[in-house]
Amino acid sequence: QVQLVESGGDLVQPGGSLRLSCAASGFTLGSYSVGWFRQAPGKEREGVGCISRRDGSTFYADSVKARFTISRDKNKDVAFLQMNSLKPEDTAVYYCATGLYCSGGHYPSDVWGQGTQVTVSS
Repeated sequence: QVQLVESGGDLVQPGGSLRLSCAASGFTLGSYSVGWFRQAPGKEREGVGCISRRDGSTFYADSVKARFTISRDKNKDVAFLQMNSLKPEDTAVYYCATGLYCSGGHYPSDVWGQGTQVTVSS
């Protein structure tokens, strides 16, 4: 069964950091580009960023640029979303997704995880 599982969501204070993980079962995550998305209550899902399967290039939404970093550990076949300087407006359910292509205009979205909750609040 092809599946993605996110983990690492938590309650964190403004200005804090959190690292989310994305692991795959049923396929090799390293063969695909990985995208991260989020959906806040009452809002549409938005792309956060992605990492390319081809050369590891990363692309980010303007709202998270310089605060969030996407990386991957190909040995452990896991992708990460490191989030620093978190703000209350970063509160959302965060999803990872995979696909072939990652670019500034397109984040991979063929296979989705179930999401993990990130809450930024004092």
